[in-house]
Amino acid sequence: MIVGVPCEIKDDEYRVAMLPVGVEELVQRGHTVIMQAGAGLGSGLADHAYLQAGAKMVSTIADVYAQAEMVVKVKEPLPSEWPLLREGQTLFTYFHFAASRKLTEAMIERKAVCLAYETLTDAHGRLPLLTPMSEVAGRMSIQEGAKFLERPQQGRGILLGGVPGVAPAHITILGGGVVGANAAKIAAGFQADVAILDVNLDRLRYLDDTMPPNVNCLFSDRHTIRDQLRLADLVIGAVLIPGAKAPHLVQRSDLRLMKPGSVIIDVAIDQGGCIETSEPTTHRNPTYSVEDVVHYCVTNMPGAVGRTSTFALCNVTLPWVLQLADKGTDVALRTSKPLAASANIVRGQVTNEAVAQTFDLPYSPLAS
Repeated sequence: MIVGVPCEIKDDEYRVAMLPVGVEELVQRGHTVIMQAGAGLGSGLADHAYLQAGAKMVSTIADVYAQAEMVVKVKEPLPSEWPLLREGQTLFTYFHFAASRKLTEAMIERKAVCLAYETLTDAHGRLPLLTPMSEVAGRMSIQEGAKFLERPQQGRGILLGGVPGVAPAHITILGGGVVGANAAKIAAGFQADVAILDVNLDRLRYLDDTMPPNVNCLFSDRHTIRDQLRLADLVIGAVLIPGAKAPHLVQRSDLRLMKPGSVIIDVAIDQGGCIETSEPTTHRNPTYSVEDVVHYCVTNMPGAVGRTSTFALCNVTLPWVLQLADKGTDVALRTSKPLAASANIVRGQVTNEAVAQTFDLPYSPLAS
């Protein structure tokens, strides 16, 4: 198979979808890897490392799409890439379709085979390709929250851990999954006062057993959320419904309960956001204010720490890339349940039920 790896063109996206070792593994199995020149530079990976591993280097993104049978990326294709996709061409990346009807309709029109990292599900019901980036985003959320609580960033002027004689910040985390748990660990390390909310009592029991004493695990309902908003200096939105749009747990009117200068980091923005007032932002212009509450809604948070994120991502994606290349896309989807779960749109048909429901589109089970 011919596998293509283009440069990521999303604003301030420094990750790359393949390491040199991935190129070497593919080439040794008889496949061809087409790399766009400079694709790895944002992660500190020079072109010569890919050439030594056996990649063929091309100069433009159009060259990658024109030659590749399967394109492996990090983020969803942007509008300038849509015309480059061919019917039946496989694209393996993070799509987050539920956040964008335009992207969904464009991929249906292009009749590509769209395999989404974020819905690939293993035998234990876990999301192995989403987990490492959720870990990065969860940990970054506290780092970014600490920065934007500073007064020059329009925050309240709060130090997360306080000092002797001064209370620490109160941090509310909505969602106890991978993002929420990682955010709580880092927040606890700052010695902040932390509350993590979830609707799964078994998950709350687990978190209660494993978290430090300054993390309180609370059942999430409308009243508890509103009570927490009154206390919070920093709110982390960490809700995930695989493949579907995130529910709005915080309404615009709820922001009036919050302290002026408090901060919201909506990590769920990739799936539409769990705060009603959330709108996608970029690393270059990461924040805006609504009701005197600072909103940080960057859609590619891990892209800012490209080196860490690239290695974490490629560690988990490579086995699936190898399987797709070795078997071919059609056979791989028929023989691998995890890969079948990653299929969101196949040759013009929506094969992920949550995506179809989000946009009221016809749903076609993959088997059909």
